[in-house]
Amino acid sequence: QVQLVESGGGLVQPGGSLRLSCAASGSIASIYAMGWYRQAPGKQREMVATFRIDRTITYADSVKGRFTISRDRTYSRVYLQMNSLKPDDTAVYYCNTRDKSGSDAWGQGTQVTVSS
Repeated sequence: QVQLVESGGGLVQPGGSLRLSCAASGSIASIYAMGWYRQAPGKQREMVATFRIDRTITYADSVKGRFTISRDRTYSRVYLQMNSLKPDDTAVYYCNTRDKSGSDAWGQGTQVTVSS
């Protein structure tokens, strides 16, 4: 099993930046994909950015050009740099991993609020 802990959320003004971090522990060697999802009030959880061990990176259309996902070499940490934030980016952001059998692990989530 993989355990995930997110950090870095907070309140930021529109146009501002935040960097989210996720620390992974446990069965890291089993990870096939790693990424970020978010859930706004009253909405379904949606993919924000992910990467796979074959180096495929996917971004939601709504964040392309503004957000950047990165990781360390060992897959023990994944980051989400968020620039030019908009009020629509307000949500709880979750770190996710998926192993080669398709099983998901989730962090507890970190709140991002974009407001003036």
